[in-house]
Amino acid sequence: MATMKPPVPPARASQPRAPLPPRRATPRPPEPTRVPEPAAPSTAAAPPTAAAPTRKAPRVSVPSASVAPERAEPTKPVAAVVAVRRIFAAETGNYFLLLGTTLFLVAFGLVMVLSSSSIESYLQNDSDFFAAFSKQGLYALIGVPAMLLVSRLPLAFWKKWAWLFLIVAMGLQLLVFVPGIGWGYGGNTNWIRIAGISGQPSELVKTALIIWTAWVLWTKASLLNDWRHVLLPIAPVGGLAIGFVLLGGDLGTAIVMLSIVFGALFFAGVKIRFLVLPAIAVAAFGIIFALAGGSRSERISAWLGGCADVDTIDACWQPVHGTWALAAGGVFGVGLGNSKAKWSWLPEADNDYIFAIIGEELGLIGAIVVLALFIVLAFSFIRIIRSTDDQFSRIATSGVMIWIIAQALINIAVVLGLLPVLGVPLPLISAGGSALISTLIAIGLVLSFARKPVVDDGFTPQTPAQQSRLAASERARSHR
Repeated sequence: MATMKPPVPPARASQPRAPLPPRRATPRPPEPTRVPEPAAPSTAAAPPTAAAPTRKAPRVSVPSASVAPERAEPTKPVAAVVAVRRIFAAETGNYFLLLGTTLFLVAFGLVMVLSSSSIESYLQNDSDFFAAFSKQGLYALIGVPAMLLVSRLPLAFWKKWAWLFLIVAMGLQLLVFVPGIGWGYGGNTNWIRIAGISGQPSELVKTALIIWTAWVLWTKASLLNDWRHVLLPIAPVGGLAIGFVLLGGDLGTAIVMLSIVFGALFFAGVKIRFLVLPAIAVAAFGIIFALAGGSRSERISAWLGGCADVDTIDACWQPVHGTWALAAGGVFGVGLGNSKAKWSWLPEADNDYIFAIIGEELGLIGAIVVLALFIVLAFSFIRIIRSTDDQFSRIATSGVMIWIIAQALINIAVVLGLLPVLGVPLPLISAGGSALISTLIAIGLVLSFARKPVVDDGFTPQTPAQQSRLAASERARSHR
Protein backbone atom coordinates (compact mmCIF):
# COMPACT_ATOMS: atom_id res chain seq x y z
CA MET A 1 0.00 0.00 0.00
CA ALA A 2 1.52 3.25 -1.08
CA THR A 3 2.10 5.86 1.52
CA MET A 4 -0.07 8.89 0.95
CA LYS A 5 2.00 12.07 0.89
CA PRO A 6 0.65 15.34 2.09
CA PRO A 7 0.00 17.87 -0.58
CA VAL A 8 2.85 20.16 -1.25
CA PRO A 9 1.92 23.80 -0.78
CA PRO A 10 2.56 26.06 -3.70
CA ALA A 11 6.02 27.32 -4.09
CA ARG A 12 6.52 30.50 -2.15
CA ALA A 13 8.85 31.84 -4.78
CA SER A 14 6.00 32.29 -7.20
CA GLN A 15 3.65 33.80 -4.64
CA PRO A 16 3.72 37.34 -3.28
CA ARG A 17 5.22 37.63 0.14
CA ALA A 18 3.02 38.25 3.14
CA PRO A 19 3.36 41.73 4.67
CA LEU A 20 5.84 41.91 7.47
CA PRO A 21 4.97 43.64 10.70
CA PRO A 22 6.52 47.05 11.00
CA ARG A 23 9.55 47.42 13.16
CA ARG A 24 9.64 49.65 16.14
CA ALA A 25 12.86 51.39 15.41
CA THR A 26 12.79 52.02 11.70
CA PRO A 27 9.38 51.69 10.06
CA ARG A 28 9.46 50.37 6.52
CA PRO A 29 8.23 52.58 3.72
CA PRO A 30 4.85 51.65 2.23
CA GLU A 31 5.04 48.78 -0.26
CA PRO A 32 3.04 48.30 -3.46
CA THR A 33 -0.43 46.76 -3.23
CA ARG A 34 -0.15 43.02 -2.62
CA VAL A 35 -2.44 40.21 -3.72
CA PRO A 36 -3.54 38.07 -0.74
CA GLU A 37 -2.03 34.57 -0.60
CA PRO A 38 -4.39 31.87 -1.97
CA ALA A 39 -5.65 29.25 0.47
CA ALA A 40 -4.20 25.72 0.40
CA PRO A 41 -6.15 22.93 -1.36
CA SER A 42 -8.85 21.44 0.83
CA THR A 43 -8.56 17.83 -0.46
CA ALA A 44 -6.74 16.69 2.60
CA ALA A 45 -5.85 18.09 5.91
CA ALA A 46 -2.26 19.04 6.36
CA PRO A 47 -0.45 17.48 9.29
CA PRO A 48 0.74 19.76 11.98
CA THR A 49 4.36 19.25 10.98
CA ALA A 50 3.90 20.04 7.28
CA ALA A 51 3.81 23.82 7.43
CA ALA A 52 3.75 26.36 10.17
CA PRO A 53 0.37 28.02 10.50
CA THR A 54 0.28 31.64 9.42
CA ARG A 55 -0.10 33.91 12.42
CA LYS A 56 -1.55 37.39 12.19
CA ALA A 57 1.01 39.87 13.19
CA PRO A 58 -0.11 42.20 15.93
CA ARG A 59 -0.55 45.87 15.02
CA VAL A 60 2.09 48.09 16.33
CA SER A 61 1.32 51.76 16.46
CA VAL A 62 4.30 53.73 15.30
CA PRO A 63 4.41 57.40 16.18
CA SER A 64 4.43 59.47 13.04
CA ALA A 65 6.85 62.28 12.60
CA SER A 66 3.99 64.72 11.88
CA VAL A 67 2.12 63.99 15.12
CA ALA A 68 3.32 66.16 17.95
CA PRO A 69 3.90 64.51 21.31
CA GLU A 70 1.50 65.21 24.11
CA ARG A 71 2.10 68.54 25.72
CA ALA A 72 1.63 69.54 29.24
CA GLU A 73 -1.30 71.78 30.08
CA PRO A 74 -0.59 75.46 29.43
CA THR A 75 0.40 77.63 32.27
CA LYS A 76 -1.98 80.19 33.75
CA PRO A 77 -0.48 83.27 32.06
CA VAL A 78 -0.90 81.66 28.64
CA ALA A 79 -4.51 80.76 29.44
CA ALA A 80 -5.15 84.32 30.56
CA VAL A 81 -3.73 85.70 27.31
CA VAL A 82 -5.95 83.35 25.29
CA ALA A 83 -9.01 84.38 27.32
CA VAL A 84 -8.31 88.08 26.75
CA ARG A 85 -7.87 87.48 23.03
CA ARG A 86 -11.21 85.69 22.89
CA ILE A 87 -12.95 88.49 24.77
CA PHE A 88 -11.77 91.20 22.40
CA ALA A 89 -11.81 89.15 19.20
CA ALA A 90 -14.02 90.44 16.38
CA GLU A 91 -15.55 88.59 13.50
CA THR A 92 -16.47 91.26 10.95
CA GLY A 93 -14.91 94.30 9.35
CA ASN A 94 -17.87 96.43 10.45
CA TYR A 95 -16.76 95.93 14.03
CA PHE A 96 -13.26 97.25 13.34
CA LEU A 97 -14.56 100.16 11.26
CA LEU A 98 -16.91 101.36 14.01
CA LEU A 99 -14.45 100.69 16.82
CA GLY A 100 -11.54 102.39 15.07
CA THR A 101 -13.54 105.50 14.18
CA THR A 102 -14.88 105.76 17.72
CA LEU A 103 -11.45 105.44 19.34
CA PHE A 104 -10.01 108.02 16.94
CA LEU A 105 -12.78 110.50 17.81
CA VAL A 106 -12.21 109.91 21.54
CA ALA A 107 -8.45 110.44 21.21
CA PHE A 108 -8.98 113.53 19.07
CA GLY A 109 -11.46 114.84 21.63
CA LEU A 110 -8.93 114.43 24.45
CA VAL A 111 -6.38 116.49 22.54
CA MET A 112 -8.90 119.25 21.83
CA VAL A 113 -10.18 119.27 25.43
CA LEU A 114 -6.61 119.74 26.62
CA SER A 115 -6.09 122.62 24.20
CA SER A 116 -9.43 124.37 24.75
CA SER A 117 -9.61 124.02 28.56
CA SER A 118 -6.04 124.74 29.58
CA ILE A 119 -6.53 128.45 30.34
CA GLU A 120 -9.75 128.04 32.31
CA SER A 121 -8.22 125.09 34.18
CA TYR A 122 -5.23 127.23 35.11
CA LEU A 123 -7.48 130.00 36.45
CA GLN A 124 -9.93 127.78 38.35
CA ASN A 125 -7.72 124.95 39.66
CA ASP A 126 -4.70 126.51 41.35
CA SER A 127 -2.57 126.92 38.22
CA ASP A 128 -3.22 123.38 36.99
CA PHE A 129 -3.38 123.38 33.19
CA PHE A 130 -4.38 119.71 33.05
CA ALA A 131 -7.30 119.58 35.51
CA ALA A 132 -10.11 119.33 32.92
CA PHE A 133 -8.00 117.10 30.68
CA SER A 134 -7.29 114.71 33.58
CA LYS A 135 -11.01 114.36 34.32
CA GLN A 136 -11.84 113.75 30.68
CA GLY A 137 -9.05 111.19 30.44
CA LEU A 138 -10.47 109.38 33.46
CA TYR A 139 -13.90 109.33 31.86
CA ALA A 140 -12.38 107.85 28.71
CA LEU A 141 -10.58 105.18 30.76
CA ILE A 142 -13.97 104.22 32.22
CA GLY A 143 -15.99 104.50 29.02
CA VAL A 144 -13.77 102.59 26.59
CA PRO A 145 -13.53 99.37 28.69
CA ALA A 146 -17.25 99.66 29.43
CA MET A 147 -17.89 99.84 25.68
CA LEU A 148 -15.80 96.71 25.04
CA LEU A 149 -17.47 94.76 27.84
CA VAL A 150 -20.97 95.78 26.72
CA SER A 151 -20.10 94.58 23.23
CA ARG A 152 -19.82 91.03 24.60
CA LEU A 153 -23.36 90.88 25.97
CA PRO A 154 -25.78 88.62 24.05
CA LEU A 155 -28.81 89.84 22.16
CA ALA A 156 -31.25 88.19 24.56
CA PHE A 157 -29.86 90.26 27.45
CA TRP A 158 -31.04 93.54 25.93
CA LYS A 159 -34.45 92.14 25.07
CA LYS A 160 -34.98 90.73 28.53
CA TRP A 161 -34.09 93.83 30.55
CA ALA A 162 -35.35 96.60 28.26
CA TRP A 163 -38.16 97.66 30.60
CA LEU A 164 -35.90 97.64 33.65
CA PHE A 165 -33.30 99.84 31.95
CA LEU A 166 -35.91 102.47 31.12
CA ILE A 167 -37.47 102.43 34.60
CA VAL A 168 -34.08 102.85 36.30
CA ALA A 169 -33.03 105.65 33.92
CA MET A 170 -36.30 107.52 34.43
CA GLY A 171 -35.95 107.12 38.19
CA LEU A 172 -32.51 108.71 38.05
CA GLN A 173 -33.91 111.53 35.92
CA LEU A 174 -36.50 112.27 38.60
CA LEU A 175 -33.69 112.78 41.12
CA VAL A 176 -32.83 116.12 39.49
CA PHE A 177 -35.94 117.55 41.17
CA VAL A 178 -34.94 116.33 44.65
CA PRO A 179 -33.47 119.16 46.77
CA GLY A 180 -29.91 118.49 47.76
CA ILE A 181 -29.36 116.02 44.91
CA GLY A 182 -30.39 117.82 41.74
CA TRP A 183 -28.76 121.02 40.59
CA GLY A 184 -28.86 123.27 37.55
CA TYR A 185 -26.56 125.25 35.33
CA GLY A 186 -27.20 127.67 32.50
CA GLY A 187 -30.96 127.62 33.06
CA ASN A 188 -31.21 123.80 32.96
CA THR A 189 -31.87 121.61 35.99
CA ASN A 190 -30.56 118.38 34.59
CA TRP A 191 -27.72 117.21 36.87
CA ILE A 192 -27.49 115.20 40.06
CA ARG A 193 -24.73 114.98 42.65
CA ILE A 194 -24.48 111.94 44.93
CA ALA A 195 -21.50 111.37 47.26
CA GLY A 196 -19.50 114.02 45.45
CA ILE A 197 -20.07 112.44 42.03
CA SER A 198 -22.12 114.46 39.57
CA GLY A 199 -23.76 113.25 36.38
CA GLN A 200 -26.46 113.94 33.82
CA PRO A 201 -29.16 111.23 33.96
CA SER A 202 -30.71 112.33 30.66
CA GLU A 203 -27.76 110.77 28.85
CA LEU A 204 -28.65 107.39 30.36
CA VAL A 205 -32.29 107.96 29.44
CA LYS A 206 -31.24 108.20 25.78
CA THR A 207 -29.61 104.77 25.85
CA ALA A 208 -32.46 103.18 27.78
CA LEU A 209 -35.05 104.74 25.46
CA ILE A 210 -33.28 103.29 22.42
CA ILE A 211 -33.24 99.76 23.88
CA TRP A 212 -36.84 99.93 25.04
CA THR A 213 -38.17 101.40 21.77
CA ALA A 214 -36.33 98.74 19.76
CA TRP A 215 -37.77 96.00 21.98
CA VAL A 216 -41.36 97.29 21.63
CA LEU A 217 -41.14 97.65 17.86
CA TRP A 218 -39.52 94.21 17.57
CA THR A 219 -42.29 92.63 19.66
CA LYS A 220 -45.03 94.29 17.58
CA ALA A 221 -43.30 93.96 14.21
CA SER A 222 -46.33 92.36 12.53
CA LEU A 223 -48.78 94.92 13.98
CA LEU A 224 -47.15 98.16 12.83
CA ASN A 225 -49.68 98.61 10.04
CA ASP A 226 -52.20 99.62 12.70
CA TRP A 227 -51.64 103.15 14.02
CA ARG A 228 -52.95 102.18 17.45
CA HIS A 229 -50.13 99.67 17.91
CA VAL A 230 -47.67 102.30 16.73
CA LEU A 231 -49.03 104.81 19.22
CA LEU A 232 -49.17 102.48 22.23
CA PRO A 233 -47.11 102.22 24.33
CA ILE A 234 -44.40 104.31 22.64
CA ALA A 235 -46.25 107.64 22.77
CA PRO A 236 -47.16 107.65 26.48
CA VAL A 237 -43.99 106.02 27.82
CA GLY A 238 -41.59 107.81 25.48
CA GLY A 239 -43.45 111.08 26.02
CA LEU A 240 -43.10 110.64 29.79
CA ALA A 241 -39.35 110.07 29.53
CA ILE A 242 -38.90 113.13 27.30
CA GLY A 243 -41.25 115.15 29.51
CA PHE A 244 -39.03 114.56 32.55
CA VAL A 245 -36.14 116.08 30.59
CA LEU A 246 -38.24 119.04 29.47
CA LEU A 247 -39.27 119.72 33.07
CA GLY A 248 -35.61 120.37 33.76
CA GLY A 249 -35.52 122.92 30.93
CA ASP A 250 -33.14 120.99 28.65
CA LEU A 251 -34.70 121.63 25.24
CA GLY A 252 -31.66 120.47 23.25
CA THR A 253 -31.59 117.00 24.83
CA ALA A 254 -35.35 116.68 24.38
CA ILE A 255 -34.99 117.43 20.66
CA VAL A 256 -32.34 114.72 20.34
CA MET A 257 -34.57 112.20 22.16
CA LEU A 258 -37.51 113.02 19.89
CA SER A 259 -35.25 112.47 16.89
CA ILE A 260 -34.31 109.06 18.31
CA VAL A 261 -37.94 107.97 18.67
CA PHE A 262 -39.02 109.15 15.22
CA GLY A 263 -35.89 107.68 13.63
CA ALA A 264 -36.50 104.31 15.27
CA LEU A 265 -40.12 104.30 14.04
CA PHE A 266 -38.96 105.11 10.52
CA PHE A 267 -36.33 102.35 10.43
CA ALA A 268 -38.86 99.90 11.91
CA GLY A 269 -40.97 100.29 8.78
CA VAL A 270 -43.80 102.43 10.16
CA LYS A 271 -45.72 104.19 7.41
CA ILE A 272 -44.83 107.83 6.87
CA ARG A 273 -48.44 108.98 7.16
CA PHE A 274 -48.49 107.67 10.73
CA LEU A 275 -45.57 109.99 11.58
CA VAL A 276 -46.58 113.24 9.87
CA LEU A 277 -49.29 114.37 12.28
CA PRO A 278 -47.32 113.49 15.45
CA ALA A 279 -44.29 115.33 14.04
CA ILE A 280 -46.37 118.47 13.39
CA ALA A 281 -47.89 118.32 16.86
CA VAL A 282 -44.49 117.88 18.50
CA ALA A 283 -43.01 120.76 16.49
CA ALA A 284 -45.86 123.08 17.51
CA PHE A 285 -45.46 122.12 21.16
CA GLY A 286 -41.70 122.67 20.95
CA ILE A 287 -42.10 126.17 19.56
CA ILE A 288 -44.57 127.09 22.30
CA PHE A 289 -42.28 125.63 24.97
CA ALA A 290 -39.21 127.45 23.62
CA LEU A 291 -40.97 130.83 23.50
CA ALA A 292 -42.65 130.43 26.88
CA GLY A 293 -40.01 132.52 28.64
CA GLY A 294 -36.65 132.33 30.35
CA SER A 295 -33.21 132.22 28.77
CA ARG A 296 -34.44 130.06 25.88
CA SER A 297 -36.72 132.76 24.50
CA GLU A 298 -33.92 135.35 24.83
CA ARG A 299 -31.49 133.17 22.89
CA ILE A 300 -34.05 132.45 20.18
CA SER A 301 -35.00 136.13 19.88
CA ALA A 302 -31.34 137.14 19.61
CA TRP A 303 -30.75 134.48 16.97
CA LEU A 304 -33.76 135.56 14.94
CA GLY A 305 -32.59 139.18 15.12
CA GLY A 306 -29.12 138.30 13.89
CA CYS A 307 -27.54 139.68 17.09
CA ALA A 308 -27.80 143.20 15.63
CA ASP A 309 -29.61 144.70 18.62
CA VAL A 310 -27.47 146.14 21.42
CA ASP A 311 -29.96 144.84 24.01
CA THR A 312 -29.09 141.28 23.08
CA ILE A 313 -25.34 141.61 23.74
CA ASP A 314 -25.44 139.09 26.60
CA ALA A 315 -27.39 136.45 24.66
CA CYS A 316 -25.22 137.00 21.59
CA TRP A 317 -21.84 136.95 23.32
CA GLN A 318 -21.26 133.24 22.90
CA PRO A 319 -22.43 132.78 19.28
CA VAL A 320 -20.64 135.95 18.12
CA HIS A 321 -17.30 134.94 19.63
CA GLY A 322 -17.76 131.45 18.23
CA THR A 323 -18.14 132.93 14.76
CA TRP A 324 -15.05 135.10 15.27
CA ALA A 325 -13.05 132.03 16.35
CA LEU A 326 -14.02 130.19 13.17
CA ALA A 327 -13.15 133.21 11.05
CA ALA A 328 -9.74 133.59 12.71
CA GLY A 329 -8.81 130.02 11.82
CA GLY A 330 -9.01 130.47 8.07
CA VAL A 331 -8.12 127.45 5.95
CA PHE A 332 -5.14 126.03 7.86
CA GLY A 333 -5.77 127.39 11.36
CA VAL A 334 -3.55 129.25 13.80
CA GLY A 335 -1.99 126.05 15.12
CA LEU A 336 -2.85 123.57 17.85
CA GLY A 337 -2.91 125.32 21.22
CA ASN A 338 -2.72 128.84 19.77
CA SER A 339 -6.38 129.80 20.08
CA LYS A 340 -7.17 133.26 21.37
CA ALA A 341 -10.89 132.63 21.96
CA LYS A 342 -10.14 130.15 24.74
CA TRP A 343 -8.57 132.94 26.82
CA SER A 344 -11.90 133.49 28.61
CA TRP A 345 -13.46 135.09 25.53
CA LEU A 346 -15.60 132.14 24.43
CA PRO A 347 -17.80 130.51 27.13
CA GLU A 348 -17.92 126.70 27.16
CA ALA A 349 -14.94 126.50 24.83
CA ASP A 350 -14.23 122.89 25.84
CA ASN A 351 -17.85 121.76 25.71
CA ASP A 352 -20.67 123.15 23.57
CA TYR A 353 -18.36 125.36 21.47
CA ILE A 354 -15.37 123.06 21.09
CA PHE A 355 -16.01 122.94 17.33
CA ALA A 356 -15.23 126.67 17.19
CA ILE A 357 -11.83 125.99 18.81
CA ILE A 358 -11.24 123.18 16.29
CA GLY A 359 -11.98 125.60 13.45
CA GLU A 360 -9.72 128.27 14.92
CA GLU A 361 -6.70 126.08 15.68
CA LEU A 362 -6.96 123.55 12.83
CA GLY A 363 -8.78 125.71 10.29
CA LEU A 364 -11.24 124.67 7.64
CA ILE A 365 -9.25 121.48 7.01
CA GLY A 366 -9.60 120.36 10.63
CA ALA A 367 -13.33 121.12 10.63
CA ILE A 368 -13.80 119.09 7.44
CA VAL A 369 -11.87 116.18 8.98
CA VAL A 370 -14.26 116.17 11.95
CA LEU A 371 -17.26 116.15 9.62
CA ALA A 372 -15.66 113.32 7.63
CA LEU A 373 -15.18 111.25 10.79
CA PHE A 374 -18.86 111.54 11.65
CA ILE A 375 -19.74 110.57 8.07
CA VAL A 376 -17.57 107.45 8.44
CA LEU A 377 -19.31 106.74 11.74
CA ALA A 378 -22.72 106.98 10.06
CA PHE A 379 -21.47 104.73 7.25
CA SER A 380 -20.41 102.15 9.86
CA PHE A 381 -23.87 102.17 11.43
CA ILE A 382 -25.54 101.75 8.04
CA ARG A 383 -23.30 98.80 7.19
CA ILE A 384 -24.23 97.11 10.47
CA ILE A 385 -27.94 97.73 9.84
CA ARG A 386 -27.67 96.12 6.42
CA SER A 387 -25.67 93.14 7.72
CA THR A 388 -28.23 91.86 10.22
CA ASP A 389 -31.63 90.25 9.78
CA ASP A 390 -32.75 90.78 13.37
CA GLN A 391 -35.33 93.57 13.67
CA PHE A 392 -34.29 94.50 17.20
CA SER A 393 -30.66 94.95 16.15
CA ARG A 394 -31.62 97.08 13.17
CA ILE A 395 -33.86 99.41 15.19
CA ALA A 396 -31.40 99.77 18.08
CA THR A 397 -28.52 100.51 15.71
CA SER A 398 -30.59 103.11 13.88
CA GLY A 399 -31.49 104.74 17.20
CA VAL A 400 -27.84 105.07 18.21
CA MET A 401 -26.97 106.41 14.77
CA ILE A 402 -29.73 109.04 14.91
CA TRP A 403 -28.61 110.05 18.40
CA ILE A 404 -24.94 110.61 17.58
CA ILE A 405 -25.28 112.04 14.08
CA ALA A 406 -28.26 114.31 14.87
CA GLN A 407 -26.57 115.63 18.02
CA ALA A 408 -23.35 116.31 16.10
CA LEU A 409 -25.23 118.17 13.38
CA ILE A 410 -27.15 120.23 15.95
CA ASN A 411 -23.95 121.18 17.77
CA ILE A 412 -22.15 122.19 14.56
CA ALA A 413 -25.21 124.11 13.34
CA VAL A 414 -25.30 126.07 16.61
CA VAL A 415 -21.61 126.98 16.30
CA LEU A 416 -22.14 128.07 12.68
CA GLY A 417 -25.10 130.22 13.71
CA LEU A 418 -27.67 128.16 11.85
CA LEU A 419 -29.56 127.35 15.09
CA PRO A 420 -29.94 129.18 18.41
CA VAL A 421 -27.82 128.09 21.34
CA LEU A 422 -29.27 124.79 22.65
CA GLY A 423 -26.54 123.52 24.96
CA VAL A 424 -25.88 120.26 23.11
CA PRO A 425 -22.29 118.88 23.26
CA LEU A 426 -20.37 117.41 20.34
CA PRO A 427 -20.47 113.60 20.80
CA LEU A 428 -17.19 111.87 21.73
CA ILE A 429 -15.25 115.16 21.51
CA SER A 430 -16.72 117.68 23.97
CA ALA A 431 -15.78 117.60 27.64
CA GLY A 432 -18.24 115.83 29.93
CA GLY A 433 -18.22 112.48 31.66
CA SER A 434 -21.89 111.49 31.47
CA ALA A 435 -22.13 112.25 27.76
CA LEU A 436 -18.91 110.42 26.88
CA ILE A 437 -19.58 107.28 28.93
CA SER A 438 -23.21 107.00 27.83
CA THR A 439 -22.28 107.44 24.17
CA LEU A 440 -19.55 104.80 24.42
CA ILE A 441 -21.97 102.35 26.07
CA ALA A 442 -24.47 102.93 23.26
CA ILE A 443 -21.74 102.27 20.70
CA GLY A 444 -20.84 99.11 22.62
CA LEU A 445 -24.45 98.00 22.17
CA VAL A 446 -24.04 98.36 18.40
CA LEU A 447 -20.67 96.60 18.52
CA SER A 448 -22.39 93.59 20.08
CA PHE A 449 -24.50 93.37 16.91
CA ALA A 450 -21.47 93.88 14.64
CA ARG A 451 -19.41 90.94 15.91
CA LYS A 452 -21.17 88.55 13.56
CA PRO A 453 -24.38 88.60 11.50
CA VAL A 454 -27.20 88.49 14.03
CA VAL A 455 -30.34 86.50 13.43
CA ASP A 456 -33.41 86.41 15.59
CA ASP A 457 -32.52 84.25 18.57
CA GLY A 458 -36.10 83.23 19.17
CA PHE A 459 -36.24 84.90 22.55
CA THR A 460 -39.77 84.51 23.82
CA PRO A 461 -41.06 87.29 26.11
CA GLN A 462 -41.80 85.93 29.58
CA THR A 463 -43.92 88.56 31.34
CA PRO A 464 -47.73 88.47 30.96
CA ALA A 465 -47.73 91.73 29.03
CA GLN A 466 -45.08 90.40 26.67
CA GLN A 467 -46.95 87.15 26.17
CA SER A 468 -50.19 89.01 25.39
CA ARG A 469 -48.46 91.09 22.73
CA LEU A 470 -46.95 87.96 21.25
CA ALA A 471 -50.37 86.28 21.18
CA ALA A 472 -51.92 89.31 19.48
CA SER A 473 -49.18 89.19 16.90
CA GLU A 474 -49.83 85.50 16.23
CA ARG A 475 -53.58 86.14 15.83
CA ALA A 476 -52.91 88.93 13.36
CA ARG A 477 -50.72 86.58 11.30
CA SER A 478 -53.41 83.87 11.28
CA HIS A 479 -56.07 86.27 9.92
CA ARG A 480 -53.95 87.21 6.93
